[in-house]
Amino acid sequence: MPRRLLLSLAALAACLVIVPAAAQARTAVRVGIGDQSAAMFDNSAFKRAKLKRVRYFVAWNAMDNTAARLAARAYVQRARRDGFSVLLHVSTDNLTIKKAKLPSVAQYKSKVGRLVRYFRGLGVREFGTWNEANHASQPTYRSPTRAAQFFREMYRMVKGHCSSCAVVALDVLDQTGVERYMQSWYRALSATYRRRATLVGIHNYGDVNRVRTTFTSSIIRQAHRYNGSTNFWFTETGGIVKFGRNFPCSTSRAASRLKNMFKLARTYHSSGVQRAYVYNWTGAGCNARFDAGLTAPDGSPRAAYTVLRQQLANFLR
Repeated sequence: MPRRLLLSLAALAACLVIVPAAAQARTAVRVGIGDQSAAMFDNSAFKRAKLKRVRYFVAWNAMDNTAARLAARAYVQRARRDGFSVLLHVSTDNLTIKKAKLPSVAQYKSKVGRLVRYFRGLGVREFGTWNEANHASQPTYRSPTRAAQFFREMYRMVKGHCSSCAVVALDVLDQTGVERYMQSWYRALSATYRRRATLVGIHNYGDVNRVRTTFTSSIIRQAHRYNGSTNFWFTETGGIVKFGRNFPCSTSRAASRLKNMFKLARTYHSSGVQRAYVYNWTGAGCNARFDAGLTAPDGSPRAAYTVLRQQLANFLR
């Protein structure tokens, strides 16, 4: 065989070895965006990112509020028109700390049941039982038992009509006391529903922005204690631009911290982390109480957007 042909075959063999190795380097965690504004879909930078998944939270009684229902409908319809998968997460109707009224199980079954049927008809196949259930802005923060009962009802409403649909059983913020909350939540479930609680949402702003793994690892460990088959979605997380005195306005810090989100996703992928929804797309500005936007209020990309684009090459959409 001619020497030139031998060299060519050797080079080809080397390429065949290298390509699969490079492909395996990509972490099998899907990245999406959480945002409340449908205007995001028209942003040119958003289009360039070529994302496929979004998250929207909606009040539990939105079907009784025309403005809330139509806003959610417009968002979902626009997302579905552009081919996005929507995670629709049930939340409070009053975000004021410790002020929201906790629905009864009957109210949840009635109001959220209408909501699920309505949005399933619009193409939504992923639902969250209750957003950030352990935080004081949510009426479930003192009642993990009620949150567990809500999951039971959500599971029946969703999985009873769509076995391939997904339900985020429990969604928690990484804060002190989260382990106790989770213990009470799981203990309020029957053995059957513990087995069915296969998806837990994590809001790990603290770990991401304080460069730690403390609560992410603890939440995962706690869930696996009750159900070893549990998978996890970072349903809301990202680099904070501005939040009170602890996080004065800084887009460069937020960009740096966003890298930690991807690091955590990579680190805990083997423990069941499947997705990460960055919150949010459009920033509120430095005068706002909270800002974690990938873009400025005028829609122009911030440094964190560059981090997102760079990191997406190593993850899935």
